[in-house]
Amino acid sequence: MSVRAVRIAATYRCESMRTTTTIATGMRGNSAARGCQDAVAKSGWKRLETGGTTLRKISTAATRMVHPCKWQATQVNYASKQRRPRTFAASSTTDAPAEETFEYQTETNRLMDLIVNSLYSNRDVFLRELVSNASDALDKVRFLALSDSSQLGDRPDLEIKIQANKDSNTIVIEDSGVGMTKSDLMDSLGTIARSGTAKFMEKIKESQETHDANLIGQFGVGFYSAFLVADKVTVQTKNNADSTQWIWQSSMGSTSYSVKPDDGEPIKRGTRITLHLKEDAEEFCDPAKLQSLVKTYSEFINFPIKVWGEKTVPKEVVDVEATEKAREEAKKKAEEEGKEPEEVKEVMKTEYENVPDWIVQNENKPIWIRNPKEVSKEEYNGFFKTTFREFLDPLAQNHFNVEGTIEFRGILYVPGMAPFDSQQNFSGKSNNIKLYVKRVFISDEFDTDLMPRYLNFIKGVIDSSDLPLNVSREILQESRITRIMRKQLIKRSFDMIKEISKREDKSDYNTFWESFGKNIKLGIIEDSDNKAELAKFLRFYTTKSGDETTSLDDYISRMKAEQKDIFYLAADNKEAAENAPFLEQLRKKDFEVIYLTEPIDEVAFTNLGEYQEKKLADVSKEDLALGEETEEEKQKEEKVAEEFKDVTDFMAGVLGGKVEKVVISKRLSDSPAILVTSKFGWSANMEKIMKAQAMGDSNAMEYMKGRKIMEINADSPIIKDIKSRIADNKNDPQATEVVSLMYDTALLTSGFPVENPRDFAKKIYDTMTFAAGLSSDARPSESGIPAVEPEVVDPEDPWK
Repeated sequence: MSVRAVRIAATYRCESMRTTTTIATGMRGNSAARGCQDAVAKSGWKRLETGGTTLRKISTAATRMVHPCKWQATQVNYASKQRRPRTFAASSTTDAPAEETFEYQTETNRLMDLIVNSLYSNRDVFLRELVSNASDALDKVRFLALSDSSQLGDRPDLEIKIQANKDSNTIVIEDSGVGMTKSDLMDSLGTIARSGTAKFMEKIKESQETHDANLIGQFGVGFYSAFLVADKVTVQTKNNADSTQWIWQSSMGSTSYSVKPDDGEPIKRGTRITLHLKEDAEEFCDPAKLQSLVKTYSEFINFPIKVWGEKTVPKEVVDVEATEKAREEAKKKAEEEGKEPEEVKEVMKTEYENVPDWIVQNENKPIWIRNPKEVSKEEYNGFFKTTFREFLDPLAQNHFNVEGTIEFRGILYVPGMAPFDSQQNFSGKSNNIKLYVKRVFISDEFDTDLMPRYLNFIKGVIDSSDLPLNVSREILQESRITRIMRKQLIKRSFDMIKEISKREDKSDYNTFWESFGKNIKLGIIEDSDNKAELAKFLRFYTTKSGDETTSLDDYISRMKAEQKDIFYLAADNKEAAENAPFLEQLRKKDFEVIYLTEPIDEVAFTNLGEYQEKKLADVSKEDLALGEETEEEKQKEEKVAEEFKDVTDFMAGVLGGKVEKVVISKRLSDSPAILVTSKFGWSANMEKIMKAQAMGDSNAMEYMKGRKIMEINADSPIIKDIKSRIADNKNDPQATEVVSLMYDTALLTSGFPVENPRDFAKKIYDTMTFAAGLSSDARPSESGIPAVEPEVVDPEDPWK
């Protein structure tokens, strides 16, 4: 938008709002004044003064406030981005308004609609919020009773009761907590976003009394979650400080509520909330549904939560059939003995029947709030199995309490086995970390915020009141607190794994590695900050480990003095690695080589790069250093390279663009040739893995392929035969065929696929034909049966 000069036409004053504005227009002269006057006439503004100051503005309207003595118009120099004030004398007739402060106004019905329909995404949480409020009320009266025992009065039991009535389509939630007075009702329920719990906590702090109240509420909107499932809510309440029992009522969509004395069923102390359910919320009238919600969200609340339902109880009843049989036997026996039959007692049996009763739902105790020294291993294992529906004991647990700038506590577990869908869990949520705030379950969907993906197998509960949750407690906001918690949880997880690895019984760590080894390798790829720590947990088979896996630390302890690098080889399996030609000289020199047999292994090692200042070297790539060489060895290698230069040049010419170069090998002792790859490209194993990817990028694949380099064994009879052949004839066809066949064979032994299987098969058949002593143009007869040469019989032959 271009910068243009506009003229202030007039300044006007609104009598109703006692504010002043200066209206400017992009028009000039009389048309400008008329435009302003027309606009003001329509809006009800009264003209105050006319000005003629030219301002540089982008917009076509400007507003200026008038001071008691003068008013200011700010001239903006947009070219230099500087503001230069210009002051003009105000009209003597101008009334100077005092500065006023106004409070924000709200549309109550719109706000309620937002709270009910936009704040919560899952309406199941209504019971969590209401039970949490009830728990706070119980905690308040318990706290008050510490200094005044009369607060409990004739209702000493602190409990929460929940009862559904299918006939009336209602749910009643009652607690024996502190209750509310009329003013409490109006302050807490009649004022949106005012937390009675937060207000109570402020009073405690002001009194400077010591307390251990475990109060949950903080936002002042949890109560209104009742409207997620109810179209009408009734609250009956009685407080010790008020002789009157009050009733509060409101309906969904209403902008008002009513409060009056309650002449209904009396409450000794506490609060009774009745939810009149919506038509689409009838499912919550099922006691089983309510029991499930309590166990999910409020299982560890301090006070007993009782749900009215049916429970199975044993009952002793008369077994009529067994009693009759016993009497007949007694009668028969008496007749045989000629006696009077004795009286037989009734035979009893146990039957089970469902009876309505209050059933406590939160009998499982939150052991994470206890001192770790007081919790037995059996209790840890039992809590793990109950909470996470597991049937095997965990391999390890870590019970901790973090104090400082933030406070949280919890228990982490390493499961005894991997889940059956462990492969899918790498891409989805594991729901293994259960997040609690003051023992109220919030969610199990924050695992990616609190744990990295590679540790998604760790299970546990975390309890903290410092978490930066949103109002609905459904979103964990990114903050410094979250990052600190994440760092602590990673450290605690590492401590558990380290403890398992140091046990004398290696079977536990073998179980861990078999179940979660891929997770550790994934961590090395994804977590660059902790990859050195994770590398300590790696286990692999090696050329010297036999049937047991070994750690990198153990490998380094066995390294030879002249060995500078950690050697590894990637292959499809252990057997393929053991038979690879890359290991021939390494075995002779007694160097240990690690076998990487899973697709993720090579990627993990590539990301790791080095361990304890020792580089990880792939023995299938070029420029492999087998220790320091003496001057004599270097001279010998140079002499051999010069002696076989004609062979390497000839082979490079035959193979053309298939290989980058042909060199004398330092790693072969038996095989005539192998193919190695360049340092910075894919190995043969990685190339195979990437080709198998369903969504692989063919263009990137061509770019990342390693350049092939053929290494030949100068001591091989085949290489020496080629040397002798080309010495007589540099275009020897037999030597050319041998080189071509040797390349295809090296592809196979080095882990690459054969480029042209049909051509390779033909070379093999030709070789077989040659070995059988048949001419290359031998053909079967027309009948399909090989022709037979006639036999010449010697008449002197004694065997005729």
